[in-house]
Amino acid sequence: MWREILAKFKRYPAQEKVVRLILERGFQVSERGRVISGRIEIPHAQIAKELEVDRRVVDTTAAAIVEDEVLWKIFKNVRSMTFLADVAPVVGLGVIEITPVDAAQTGLLGEVASAVAEYGLSIRQAVSDDPFFVEQPKLTIITEAKIPGELVRLLMDINGVRRVTVY
Repeated sequence: MWREILAKFKRYPAQEKVVRLILERGFQVSERGRVISGRIEIPHAQIAKELEVDRRVVDTTAAAIVEDEVLWKIFKNVRSMTFLADVAPVVGLGVIEITPVDAAQTGLLGEVASAVAEYGLSIRQAVSDDPFFVEQPKLTIITEAKIPGELVRLLMDINGVRRVTVY
């Protein structure tokens, strides 16, 4: 699906950068052609500055999204979410970061979740990077408590796990 979206902007690299940012950040596009997060409008000049493009590129990209029925259905419904990885250690939660051998492998999340459950830990959040957007995708698991060393060894034994990082 992402490839089809970006293909519509293939001839316009600056607009493709805008589309990628909107998707990565979970922003929406309003019917007025404004980039928003919920009901908060994101100034197009700020987006342009971050991407080092002209503000009019952001304006044109948002307008093109509204004019395309398929794109409009997607971009009006994209949502961002709270990601607990950075705050988890501060509030006493555990963080497991799994780097897979192959992000397309099926069943990895299930095996990791089962291993975590074996140690009696509840999973508060599980977030998997989309390999289309992230060069080195990871699976991040937030648990109700710190991660015991024995669990790290068990996770390393799961087929398809390249690296386990705990913090």
